[in-house]
Amino acid sequence: MNRHPNWIQVEFIKGSRTFANSCWACILVCGATGFLLVGLSSCIGQELTPLSYKQIAFIPQGLVMCFYGLAGLFLGLYLLCTILWDVGSGYNYFDRREGCSSIFRWGFPGKNRRIHIQLLLRDIEAIGLKNQEGFFPNRILYLKVRGQRSIPLTRIGENSTSEYMEKKAAELARFLRVSIEGF
Repeated sequence: MNRHPNWIQVEFIKGSRTFANSCWACILVCGATGFLLVGLSSCIGQELTPLSYKQIAFIPQGLVMCFYGLAGLFLGLYLLCTILWDVGSGYNYFDRREGCSSIFRWGFPGKNRRIHIQLLLRDIEAIGLKNQEGFFPNRILYLKVRGQRSIPLTRIGENSTSEYMEKKAAELARFLRVSIEGF
């Protein structure tokens, strides 16, 4: 339910804190830990896992398993950190009464962690919809701003139907009183 007045529109954007990302992070960390333990077992000659290491020679199989285990751990920990920091989450705020808009996203920690773009509504030329079909369909809703690059409004990798994105683009264009491009 929208509790904002008719001249304000706020949309919250979900970041990397999703169920799918959490599952992939757990699978990566667990699998990589198994690879690393089997590789280390073949190196030191002691069983660190319930699996038998005796059929695996340290060079080259154990060394390769250690390498894949470390690589998988780094990837899994990277994914866990993006989930913890909720990278990509934020909001789109549009206020017709004040004539301003604000696009906010959380990034990676550092001096540019807070990504905050403020625009005047009169500088927004159109709402764009990039629709790419195929094996991995990609649909992105963006603001076309006068004299600047286009600003994406939706999360990259958001699996929305083209009908939903068209409806969303039409509602926002009607609210901002601008045209729609990209159909």
